[in-house]
Order: sequence, then structure tokens, then C-alpha cells
Amino acid sequence: MLTIRRANERGHADHGWLDTNHTFSFANYYDPAHMGFRNLRVINEDRVAPGRGFGKHPHRDMEIISYVIDGGLEHRDSMGNGSVIRPGEVQRMSAGTGVFHSEWNASKTAAVHFMQIWILPERGGIQPGYEQRAFPEQERRGRLRLVADPQGSEGAVTIHANARLYAGLLGEGETVEHRVPEGRHAWVQVVRGSVALEGERLAAGDGASTSDAGLLTLVGGEGQGAEVLVFDLA
Repeated sequence: MLTIRRANERGHADHGWLDTNHTFSFANYYDPAHMGFRNLRVINEDRVAPGRGFGKHPHRDMEIISYVIDGGLEHRDSMGNGSVIRPGEVQRMSAGTGVFHSEWNASKTAAVHFMQIWILPERGGIQPGYEQRAFPEQERRGRLRLVADPQGSEGAVTIHANARLYAGLLGEGETVEHRVPEGRHAWVQVVRGSVALEGERLAAGDGASTSDAGLLTLVGGEGQGAEVLVFDLA
């Protein structure tokens, strides 16, 4: 059985420089019915105005993944890392015992559109860490490409959590499948376009979860197809 979280049901805030949607409770948005799913704690879809961003602030004991949809996101942190994340790249920051970081729009003229994802680590107090990798379009086209997992398998970034994250690009009518093993759970998030998932149409910003073992079938929607993220969770 699927449980669907529609885009227009999410928490929303417009701060002028930041337009943000929260799939789960976050900051001033609190909904006890949507505190996360399994160890997936945050999916924020953010649009940041040119030259603006999140100033230096602290985190601890969280696996934070940034997935850029359009534009460039400039990252700096207290570990000495500095980079710009662009579409097709995945950034993982393990906050562990504590880290300060900032995220800014790298452009002075165009907005940056990205997803910020938080996953609860298997244990607290680990050494903070950072990783960024590119996953070219051809590696994600017509398939679900593993982009994050606990072992860094297949060139994925390594997260300190019992979770795997896949990214896929589907053309119109193109089909991919993901098997949910017994005792595992899945969350599907549509980044853009639309998909048919087990007979349900999901549009950009929609999410769906299941705790049923079996095969999930995703079909790219009419027109532009879809960009999707699939989480396999403990």
C-alpha cells in the first residue's frame, strides 16, 4: 500500500530570499503526523535568490545530503571544505560531533533550486566528514543510479546510516523498477515531471512511501518524463 504526500500538502514558507517547502516538520513548520519516515528526517525543496543563502550555522549527529536541481550551490564548512555543487552532483556532509557550514547561491543573477535531505545516522558522535561526487546524466538516464549508501558502493557517496538513495531520469513511458526487500521501506520523491507509481500519478514535489515488500514500478509521465529520488530505508 502506498501513502502519498502531495506537494501542496507540504509545509511552506516564503522568506523573500528563500522559498521553501517541507515534506516533514522543520523549523517553524510542525505537523505531528509528518515528523519523518523511518530514518529519513528531512526533505526540503529550496529556491534561493541570487547572491543569498544560509549563513554559517552548526549541525551535529545528522547525515545531510544536498541534491541540486538547477543552478549552483556554494558550500563552505569548518572542516576546510569549499565547493560549488551543480546538477548531477551529490554532496554528503556528516555532522557527527559538530560542524559549522554555510550554503549560498553561487550566482548573482539566477536562483538555485535544490533539495536538502537529512537522514538520522546509525550512531552519534562520529567524526565529521564531507564528500561530493558527480553522477552524469547518462548514468541516471533510464535507470535508478545508486548515489548514496553505507558502503559507498558503485561510486556512491558514503553515509553513516542504514539507507540507500537512488536517482533516476525517465523519459515519457520509460519504466524502472525497485525491489523493496522484506523488512525494508521505501520513499519515492518526484523532483520534476511526473511518474505513474503503482497506478498513482505523482507530480513534481509529490512523495510516496510504502512498507510493503515487493516490486515498485515507476513509469515516466507524459511530455518531459521525470526526475526521481528513491530512498531504501531500514
